[in-house]
This record gives sequence, structure tokens and C-alpha cells, in this order.
Amino acid sequence: MVQNLKLLRTKNKISQQQLADIIGVTQQSINKYENHKIEPDIQTLIKLAEYFNTSVDYLVGHTDIDHVIESIVRYDLNQDEAVLIDKYRRLSKKQKNVVAILTDSYFD
Repeated sequence: MVQNLKLLRTKNKISQQQLADIIGVTQQSINKYENHKIEPDIQTLIKLAEYFNTSVDYLVGHTDIDHVIESIVRYDLNQDEAVLIDKYRRLSKKQKNVVAILTDSYFD
């Protein structure tokens, strides 16, 4: 059961057909995934998770964490630094790439 697929798709303003084309399945398959008529195989779940920058666990409803779950390195942060890190973690992959480009040019 892909509980959060429709939520992610509508949040990202993408049609079933567009998503189907991106991950290589039919529009009917996306419809069936969203309406709990069939379950995708693990490779399809991985493609969906990668496209939406989330985890398979979030897609199937095993966590409420809607972004990629990564290992975390602990630092002693002040309040401003902690807020900045929290905001960074909520950025999309594309936005994080922009930050990386900007900071690379700033610190060179």
C-alpha cells in the first residue's frame, strides 16, 4: 500500500501521467498504487522515493518523516545554527545544490 503517493504527487503538482512517464510505468499503475488496488515492486518504490526525495518508509506509511532519512552527525550548535540546520534539512535536493554552489563560491 502506497499511502503517501497521492499526497506527494499533488503537493508537487504533477499528474499521474507525468509521474508514470518519469518512473517508467503506466498511468493506470499510478492510479492503482494510489487507490490501493496493487502494490508496486521494490524497484518502483525506490524510483518513487528518489523522485520525491523521500524514503520508501514514508511512501508506505511507516514514518511521518517526509524527507530522505540520512545519518546525522551531532555538533554543539547555538540556537541560530540549529535553526539554520533545520531550515536546510527542509530544502529540496535542488535547493540544497544551489546552497552548495553559493557557499563554495563564497568560501573560495
